[in-house]
Amino acid sequence: MKKQLPAFVAALVITGFIALVMVVTSANALMNKNGTAASNDPAAVSSTTNSSQAQIDQLQARINEYQQREAQYQQLLQQDQGQIQQFRQFLIAMQQAGLIQIRSDGTVLITGRGRGGDGD
Repeated sequence: MKKQLPAFVAALVITGFIALVMVVTSANALMNKNGTAASNDPAAVSSTTNSSQAQIDQLQARINEYQQREAQYQQLLQQDQGQIQQFRQFLIAMQQAGLIQIRSDGTVLITGRGRGGDGD
């Protein structure tokens, strides 16, 4: 019986300490204003939905902006391709007139002679 009494007191003290820690932790959780909201709280769900919708709207606006920018780049590319085609036609006309000679390696020689002139 001498050993049972200190063991019982020790068990009682440990159990009381654990119960006290659980009560303090629970009270802290209840009183904490910075805690996370419950998932079934309508206000929290509404807030999350509004936040998500705002992010979706923001991303959609960004997508629209990129689509407009892409359309502008496409238009500029088409203009550039038209200018390149005009420049090619100009080079071909100069070559046919005998003013320039384009070699197979891509070098261009200016002959300075037209079809109509004697060139010398």
